[in-house]
Amino acid sequence: MPNTDRPDLFTPLLLGSLTLPNRMIMAPMTRNRAAKGNVPQPLNATYYSQRATAGLIITEASQVSPQGVGYPFTPGIHNQDQVSGWKLVTSAVHQAGGRIFLQLWHVGRISHPSLQPGNALPVAPSAIAPSGSVMTYQGLQPFVTPRALAEEEIPGVVDQYRKAAVQAREAGFDGVEIHGANGYLPDQFLRSGSNKRNDSYGGTLENRARFLLSAVDAVCESWDSHRVGVRISPLNSFNSMSDDNPDETFGYVADKLSPRNLAYLHVVEAAAAPGAPGCDFAALRKRFRGVYMANSGYDKKRATEALAAGRADCVSFGAPFIGNPDLVRRFREDAPLNASDRATFYGGDAHGYTDYPFLNP
Repeated sequence: MPNTDRPDLFTPLLLGSLTLPNRMIMAPMTRNRAAKGNVPQPLNATYYSQRATAGLIITEASQVSPQGVGYPFTPGIHNQDQVSGWKLVTSAVHQAGGRIFLQLWHVGRISHPSLQPGNALPVAPSAIAPSGSVMTYQGLQPFVTPRALAEEEIPGVVDQYRKAAVQAREAGFDGVEIHGANGYLPDQFLRSGSNKRNDSYGGTLENRARFLLSAVDAVCESWDSHRVGVRISPLNSFNSMSDDNPDETFGYVADKLSPRNLAYLHVVEAAAAPGAPGCDFAALRKRFRGVYMANSGYDKKRATEALAAGRADCVSFGAPFIGNPDLVRRFREDAPLNASDRATFYGGDAHGYTDYPFLNP
């Protein structure tokens, strides 16, 4: 259960049997710096270990299968080379005194045949193409219309999450987070704008939520539920996402996740697109009876206020952790922050990745 003693960012937090020394979480952020074969490399271990003072690190999204790949140079967790690569990361973070969860990822329709095994079409709940373009190894390509998964295929896709969770344990992680946000496969099933099915995985809200809840249950077969988090984004329109009634949809998800005794619910509190329905995040926080992790443009002041008011139990920070590996210390001492160089966010080498300066001792 969440703490009720008006904590601040530096108050410890209990996630099941895991004690976080502070409530500053490093949010998952794709950085496109995996080696050939989507394998984590020593450079990634340096990057994450530099940021080990975070209460918890949540890694960049990592594909649960070759079918789940949607971007170049992003890591996976579906073969032994990848497991070995992630062991470098978890070992380095643990040696630095940190805690680290792996984010489990299937992109669904946000892919391209050139990124798929056998140049197959990407899969999705419905054959609806997102607008825009996708980055491939050959440069930007228009999104294609995905193939709608047959009903009998879906349990096999769910099982990809179970297998990936097993391999995350082998790789030495402290837990896992299911990426159910930002227009990727679980989100595509959940939201009404991308799911037009009329079988047991579509139509009613109960059916649309079935994929996400099934993936959660599959992951909890190999992990204690208190080591499993879920990330959602009720209003994020990224990747052509929309929902007719976010309050109803995500309130239902919160209700169903609560009795599963998860580590946390990680909520991207982005604003609604112009003209789109909104979401009452305060009501959503009340409906989830567990640790509520807030995300979306928080700075120290907003985060401190949210914790003090009980609107969140912890807060995840993205870009500030990119430019400030010692963000916890800088917040604690009210020290100036390094600016994060957006030109180096995606792809490249150590520049803009592991070369940001720390405060002087």
